[in-house]
Amino acid sequence: MVNVALEEIGRGTAEIIDIERIEKLVTKYYEDGTTYTVKAGFDPTAPDLHLGHTVLLQKLATFQKFGGRVQFLIGDFTAMIGDPTGKSATRKVLTKEDIVKNITSYTEQAFKILDESKTTIVYNNDWLEKLGADGMLQLASNLTVARMLERDDFSKRYASNTPIAVSEFMYPLLQGYDSVHLRSDIEIGGTDQKFNLLMGRQLQKAYEIKKQQAVLMMPILEGLDGVNKMSKSLGNYIGVTEEPKNIYGKLLSISDELMWRYYELLSEKSLNEIAQLKEDVASRTVHPKTAKENLALEITTRFYNEELATLAKEEFNSVFKAKKLPTDMAEFEMEDGIWICQALVDAGLEPSTSQARRDVKQNAVSIDQEKISDDKLNLTMGEYIIQVGKKRFAKLKVV
Repeated sequence: MVNVALEEIGRGTAEIIDIERIEKLVTKYYEDGTTYTVKAGFDPTAPDLHLGHTVLLQKLATFQKFGGRVQFLIGDFTAMIGDPTGKSATRKVLTKEDIVKNITSYTEQAFKILDESKTTIVYNNDWLEKLGADGMLQLASNLTVARMLERDDFSKRYASNTPIAVSEFMYPLLQGYDSVHLRSDIEIGGTDQKFNLLMGRQLQKAYEIKKQQAVLMMPILEGLDGVNKMSKSLGNYIGVTEEPKNIYGKLLSISDELMWRYYELLSEKSLNEIAQLKEDVASRTVHPKTAKENLALEITTRFYNEELATLAKEEFNSVFKAKKLPTDMAEFEMEDGIWICQALVDAGLEPSTSQARRDVKQNAVSIDQEKISDDKLNLTMGEYIIQVGKKRFAKLKVV
């Protein structure tokens, strides 16, 4: 059983530091039931999570299956500094009101994946605020400026004369001190967090905790385009609070190759089950679309329930297989003579008129289920169903 546990724990990981320690912790659990702690930090910088964020949550849930107790750390103190990782400029400081609002949303979404009975929510403001000036100076003495400037993001900003706030230098130290206070056995994070995660090991040694946490790093999940990381700003994301039909439909839009990446990082199916499914698809026993539909159902069910996931599938089949119109299109009233590209933007179907014009020219826009190619078209009085691609619809009343 230990081997199975280690396989699932290692599944999809980018790098593990001190796998021997993880093996000892898991073995000890199966020998006498001794649990161990797994820490992951979340800065509540936004209220909603997307599937990219849930990669870490899935790994935490895996640890919970094999003896781990999760330390779900809300960085309410560090959020007021802002994690500088990967940033080209100093981040905007959040207000306490923003942080409280985001924390509530984060935890509600997290417990759709994590076992609440095996999770302890902790807030680093509880101990970091009490450090005081002496404690902060002692903490800062554990890292040199030269070592900090080895970080790629800081070195680039320094070389380009982009300002770096001294408070940003404190962020990895404070994250590392969280591991000192919590006496964490394991910490997990993304590959972009390596510097901060290793700081926890370094500080546990410096503060004589008598152990050093193992570190497990997960890759950054690619978005719907299969190229860039999942990001709201890039528009290639799936939000966990989106409507079931949107989650289901977006998952069906990913490539067959990306599907296996999502299975590995997001599905609760075992490695053996995924390997068998992959073999069945390769041998044409199972159609790739069936495998994708099963993945979409599983993930939609996770954030809602089986009934709503099934309804989302039926709606998708109705609209996109039978080419029927969706039943709940948003309705808009616009003035006579409105330019089609502006109408698409005002209806929320396009981000800009320039993108709308490109889509019209590429035959991706339909009016009443007929493709259009005239990007200078003005709509006269009447009612229209406008559509972009296969998934975006709106009903217009032009008066």
